[in-house]
Amino acid sequence: MIQWNLGVIGAGNMATSIIEGILKKEVFAPKNIYVYDIDSNKLSSIASKTGVVPADSNIDLVTNCKVFIIAVKPHAYDSLLKEISNHITHEHLLISIAAGISTDYIKQKIYNKCKIVRVMPNTPALVGEGMTAICINQEINKNQREIVNLIFSSLGRVEEVEESLIDAVTAISGSSPAYIYVLIEALADGGVLMGLPRDQAYRMAAQSVLGAAKMVLELEEHPGILKDMVCSPGGTTIEAIYTLEKNNFRGSVMEAVRNCALKAGEINNKNNKKNQ
Repeated sequence: MIQWNLGVIGAGNMATSIIEGILKKEVFAPKNIYVYDIDSNKLSSIASKTGVVPADSNIDLVTNCKVFIIAVKPHAYDSLLKEISNHITHEHLLISIAAGISTDYIKQKIYNKCKIVRVMPNTPALVGEGMTAICINQEINKNQREIVNLIFSSLGRVEEVEESLIDAVTAISGSSPAYIYVLIEALADGGVLMGLPRDQAYRMAAQSVLGAAKMVLELEEHPGILKDMVCSPGGTTIEAIYTLEKNNFRGSVMEAVRNCALKAGEINNKNNKKNQ
């Protein structure tokens, strides 16, 4: 258990998931986690639920915590960074989870006073099955790197990537849960079409997606090999695969990822130009 203090600015869904994951894995003790949110109801709710320390202000939080996570909406970054910039020192580690806000933008706003790690979690972190990408730069030392990995591995899996690849990360893990929800809905609709009750169809489709993903991660086999294990010659599954391929299923998914990444790049460039 880390004895340092950790600060979390914001008490929304993602911040709450991070805090609950940290506590469940005993990375930090509740007494070592400070939280602040402008919504006093949210702040008191998370404090009473988890036992963390409610800070009096953003400045109070930064003063007490050398490591802190900013978990507010991107539009709130400008005013927040202005508020805390005079209270940040070179001993601080700032962890940002905002989409569309680059490390360079944050450095500019805080006059390059501290080290920064950009992180992109996704919504399955809410149930402990997140995929978090961490952008580690050369300024981050070994201890800080370990702390960041410990924090976000409590929400699921972690991969370190270059920040230059953040748009691809957005497309393949940040946004992809939505693609999977569409797939689950389509599978369930197919089941209903063939006579299954809808509640059963959703459960069966969702569990099958979960199980298939778990096999890829735990068996560490190529997805194509796992697919071939299900496809008997002349059988039902290869007939379904043939139908998907004939209707450009694979190409459509790849195009969706590509377009999502391109859109993320447009948004990132727009945000960073606007906030310069």
